[in-house]
Amino acid sequence: MKRESKNRARAFTLVELLLVVTIIGILAGAVLINISGQSKRARISRAGSDIATIESALSLYEMDLGDYPDELQSLLENPGEDGWNGPYLKKNSLADPWGNDYQYRYPGNYGVEYDLYSLGPDGTDGTDDDIGNWEKES
Repeated sequence: MKRESKNRARAFTLVELLLVVTIIGILAGAVLINISGQSKRARISRAGSDIATIESALSLYEMDLGDYPDELQSLLENPGEDGWNGPYLKKNSLADPWGNDYQYRYPGNYGVEYDLYSLGPDGTDGTDDDIGNWEKES
């Protein structure tokens, strides 16, 4: 009898395998939940960075021409003005991380010279998730 037990191959039982698969599933679920939150924060951060870049381009435009443009497209294409030294931005840099165009209004409504903002994750103007170049009221 001793000889039989020595030659028998060792293997995992079905219960052990199910336990390992369950633990892996729980860990994968926790990782996915954390990753999905990071993606949203990264998009919001990118929108803020894009707005700062567009603000710099608007400042250069204003220094060259003496006034801000009527529309953001003037940063990419000459609107027919003398003194235009653009393009001030790279092509395709006027879309936010959610695929919507950045919004621009000159003169601004929020106590700044112009309003420059993203519609945010919901894509709707005037909601709390809009990301702009103005200070949010508390």
